[in-house]
Amino acid sequence: MYRKAQEVEVLLVHPGGPFFAKKDLGSWSIPKGEYEPEEDPLTVAKREFLEETGSEITGDFKALTAIRQKGGKEVKAWAVEGDIDALHIVSNTFEIEWPPHSGRKQIFPEVDKAGWFSLEVARQKLNEKQAAFLDELELLLQ
Repeated sequence: MYRKAQEVEVLLVHPGGPFFAKKDLGSWSIPKGEYEPEEDPLTVAKREFLEETGSEITGDFKALTAIRQKGGKEVKAWAVEGDIDALHIVSNTFEIEWPPHSGRKQIFPEVDKAGWFSLEVARQKLNEKQAAFLDELELLLQ
């Protein structure tokens, strides 16, 4: 999701849980999730956005060129103009054993925070492979 304020800003999310708690640069992501081969990727993207932010997403979706992240995972994304309150997102949760080997299960939000960032700042915050989405968005908006 992007919005046009004084400059173009994009919505990024920060993964929740103990592994990312103290990580910032290079750790943020677009809201995303995995889908099965029989599922429509755009439908899944809308569902994942809702699950990770608590907000529905609608609009004129423009497909971006898919990228491959570490491990070869393909990420498909769409650009859509919109605006949500990033300070008050509501994310789904996951459960893991934490601390490791403690036998204790803890529940963490899948996304612990979201934010609107200029393209310049977003390039620093994003997983480096996802920065290609910003380059393409910038071209689309020219």
